[in-house]
Amino acid sequence: MSCSRFLSICMICLFWFASCTSDVKDEEQENAQQNLKIIEVTSHDGRPFDSGANHLGTRSYNGGPGGGIMMQAFYWDVPAGGTWWNTVETKIEDWGNAGIEAIWLPPVSKAQNGEFSMGYDPYDYFDFGDYTQSGSTETRFGSGSELSALITEVHAQNMKVYADIVLNHNSGGALEYNQYTNDSTWSDFTGVASGKFLRNQDDFHANAIHSNDEGIFGGFSDLCHDVTNVQDWLWNRSDGVGKYYKNVMGFDGWRFDYVKGFSPGVVNSWNNAVGGFSVGELWDSDVNYLDWWATNANSSVFDFACYYKMNDAFDGNNLSLLNDDMMWKRNPFKAVTFVTNHDTDEIWEKMLAYAYILTHEGYPTIFYKDYEVWLDKERLNNLMWIHNNKATGTTSILYADNDEYIARRNGWNGNPGLIVYLNDSDYWKERWVPTNWYSTKIKDYTGHSGWYPTTQGGGWVKIQAPPHSYSVWSPE
Repeated sequence: MSCSRFLSICMICLFWFASCTSDVKDEEQENAQQNLKIIEVTSHDGRPFDSGANHLGTRSYNGGPGGGIMMQAFYWDVPAGGTWWNTVETKIEDWGNAGIEAIWLPPVSKAQNGEFSMGYDPYDYFDFGDYTQSGSTETRFGSGSELSALITEVHAQNMKVYADIVLNHNSGGALEYNQYTNDSTWSDFTGVASGKFLRNQDDFHANAIHSNDEGIFGGFSDLCHDVTNVQDWLWNRSDGVGKYYKNVMGFDGWRFDYVKGFSPGVVNSWNNAVGGFSVGELWDSDVNYLDWWATNANSSVFDFACYYKMNDAFDGNNLSLLNDDMMWKRNPFKAVTFVTNHDTDEIWEKMLAYAYILTHEGYPTIFYKDYEVWLDKERLNNLMWIHNNKATGTTSILYADNDEYIARRNGWNGNPGLIVYLNDSDYWKERWVPTNWYSTKIKDYTGHSGWYPTTQGGGWVKIQAPPHSYSVWSPE
């Protein structure tokens, strides 16, 4: 930093400290108050309150008043060779200490491509790396015993583990003559080594019930969820997929793959019969569609509306787009927000995006490679601490234009909430904003600003944010 830049910042800080203690509004504040249009986004908080507090350095995750955070504990084409479950297990305690509440694993059962598959071409739902079939014994990620050890470690750290469930399609069946199509199809799964969930042409589309459902994926055999055998083995039987994964293996919830491929009633039936947290991958930016699906599935849904708005806002230098509708604004209890996942990675201004989802309502997700490889882990840890300890209450959007966005979490149950300031310009920015804190000293919990202003008697205060970065303010 140049001497002139340093002196300029010092002069600004001195002027601020001299002026912010007075209740007399200056002309700048009067203009700000007259021009400000506060948008109240929701009428309830996004996550349940827990009286515990998360502190970095503890030995396991403890829920804070802001709620939990999910870690997507894989990326596309993680190393093959059966080592991934062991790799993830070594990270669980550190993730818990940083504030991660739950991890989401890739599909855990044997798929058609065996040791080379990421699991989204499921063959035997009950082979977790223990049977020699599909060209290997272990899955790409490891053995059944290694998976069990990982789940045990997750629970030992007071965290949860979610399974990725592929219900739309199967792959790797043997060839059989199909009476419904009058030709041969790869629909014979009666030879799976586990001997469980045997299925054939009667269990797939086309069959005696109907020719197809909502969506066919990649030419794979398309499961028919109206068949009793399919329903029983997926969610009704005590030894079926859902109840076995939950009650025997210890999974706490589900990420449902490609839910466009079947009715939301399928997920609803699973949730009613099995229970646990659930979130659907409904890859669509239409918030009405997302809301409709979540309601009818009785499930959370990934907030693709938020994802695409963030991409347009941060990478297109138009933060006013964050005023637009998103799933977390419709129903934060059913919105799972994210910045990147194993299928899509479009947002370049990722730290701004993480600052957004970790200070706003909804259930935020951290992507493995963002946390472990690509981004500044300590900055993410700081944002996660802020989320777990400060991000409470309803949301009010205080200001938004092309390169600035300011929002207030209004606090809840004695927690004061926060104000987040996103700045996507090339310069430091500052603004007067209304708070819910009166004659109160506040600070930037990110450490990006050295200001410690005191709010005026009416709650107004001037805050600042650095270029292409953010600040998060709350009482000391």
